[in-house]
Amino acid sequence: MNVSVPVSGFDRLQPFEKNCSTRVALDHVMSKWGVLILVRLSASTLRWGELRRAVDGISEKMLATTLRTLADDGLVHRESFPTVPPHVQYSLTPLGIDLMQRMLPLVEWIADHADVMIDRD
Repeated sequence: MNVSVPVSGFDRLQPFEKNCSTRVALDHVMSKWGVLILVRLSASTLRWGELRRAVDGISEKMLATTLRTLADDGLVHRESFPTVPPHVQYSLTPLGIDLMQRMLPLVEWIADHADVMIDRD
């Protein structure tokens, strides 16, 4: 079956060229850990430990690296409170909220169809 899906505006970004910034942004947002962290933060603001427990299997190093990347991209806000021990909270920025309003339907679609997609014998 050969079906063409309209990709309005996508071609203007030239994502198929190796130096396109779209590729970098897609890599940050659509990485396994990036998606899971963004989905968790779309539900609520979380502290470091809460986020680590919420994203089962992520190492401390990968959590730190991914959070730093998403914060540098302007998607995640990191707020540190001057307490002992240190208290740090993570939440989505307005840009992150805008992204997740668009991305959550895709994540939900994948969750609904993952078994059919993966269990193809």
